[in-house]
Amino acid sequence: MKVALVHDWLNGMRGGERVLEALCELFPEAEIFTLLLEREKISPRIREMKIHTSFIQNLPFARKHYRNYLPFFPRAIERFDLTGYDLVISTSHAVAKGCRAPENAVNVCYCFTPMRYIWFLYEEYFGDNFLKKLVLGPSFAYLRRWDIRSSRRVGYFLAISKTVADRIARIYNREAEVIYPPVDTDFFHPAESSGDFFLIVSALVPYKRVDRAITAFNRLGLPLKIVGTGPSAARLKEKAGPQIRFLGRQGDDNLRRLYQDCRALIFPGLEDFGIVPLEAQACGRPVIGLGAGGLAETIIPWRSAGGRAPTGILFAKQTVESLIGGINLFLENETCFDRDAIRVHALQFDRKIFKEKFRKKIEEIFERIKL
Repeated sequence: MKVALVHDWLNGMRGGERVLEALCELFPEAEIFTLLLEREKISPRIREMKIHTSFIQNLPFARKHYRNYLPFFPRAIERFDLTGYDLVISTSHAVAKGCRAPENAVNVCYCFTPMRYIWFLYEEYFGDNFLKKLVLGPSFAYLRRWDIRSSRRVGYFLAISKTVADRIARIYNREAEVIYPPVDTDFFHPAESSGDFFLIVSALVPYKRVDRAITAFNRLGLPLKIVGTGPSAARLKEKAGPQIRFLGRQGDDNLRRLYQDCRALIFPGLEDFGIVPLEAQACGRPVIGLGAGGLAETIIPWRSAGGRAPTGILFAKQTVESLIGGINLFLENETCFDRDAIRVHALQFDRKIFKEKFRKKIEEIFERIKL
């Protein structure tokens, strides 16, 4: 069986790329199609696959400013020649799902989310600028029309969470089965903790709400370490007090050690799923996060654990005051969180479980076609 894996772009190893990595293990003979590739920033497992790129790869300044070419993404993804492939799997948070699979191929989209930029996070990405809205408005109207139209090419939608399945139903009027993304629980595991700090692991972009966490920790005077890079880094550093440290990008070994040593992971953003909180839980550490989106599906909250061991604190609103309330609640009840119980909860999201569920779903689809 000839398999194509279509991914939006490959310029780092975030949650979506961890999913792609697992699919590369599941389909080792597959070929990857992606708009843009920075080979040095991806894992060896993905790097060893045959990778095809689009014309976006050769446009000026594409490596740093590829999002400026957003209106060209639909055309670029549609131009991939997928003739001869029996199975096309798109891992999509932007335009990958809009690829043109052969008529007789099984076309599956594992959807991270419908495109955030055009549907519900415009201002977080582009700001509240009248001139920018005037210029981008027609492009975004076109992208929304294209997004809905191209969703009809997908034979089967799979979603990373119930939150995303609801968006797929609302925007595309399609049903999607949920298969939770993989967490490498073999690599991320508990160890003796020696740290007295709290931890954020996040891209430094506006919608992650790291600024609100910084304000909260400035008020509380508690130590906070922040792992990640992004366009908001300079502004966030100016805002941070002396007890807040920015560590930049960290390798996996250092990241695991930080998870293991922290008192708790802070996760202030609204997330589609959130692999980072599960990596922290796999290391036995609790999470203090917003009680909405993906976190509501992956955290057993203190106070409403229903006889189960809690794995975190969920605060209600995306405000500094609500976050401070969550941190204070954690400080008052820190001894209630058991490292081993938190780890056990995370194991249900293990990489091997993801691959087995995904494999069975593909087999089920092919069996259905035969009937």
